[in-house]
Amino acid sequence: MGDEPRGIEELIKEAMRKGEFDDLPGKGQPLDLEAYFQSPEELRMGHSILKNAGFVPEEVQLLKELASLREELKASADERRRAELNKLIQEKSVAHSLLMERARRAR
Repeated sequence: MGDEPRGIEELIKEAMRKGEFDDLPGKGQPLDLEAYFQSPEELRMGHSILKNAGFVPEEVQLLKELASLREELKASADERRRAELNKLIQEKSVAHSLLMERARRAR
């Protein structure tokens, strides 16, 4: 009987006894599920799997880049750099809009 596969629940309990879950990131903090529920229902599982694997969809990456560029723009006093940032923001905004339009049409 010692060679029988153990159930998942038993493996989880054993890992808990060993403290293998004690130092996980975000321990003791509420889960932020806002982004999960903002995704269309038919895409949620796929997005969740990709996120857990460290993959970020191009449209999400563009949004992150746009936020970063806008923050840099707010902090910049150099007019030449501000012009560069505005151009980058415009280009990335157009790219994001095109991706989103393509996704809408694919549905």
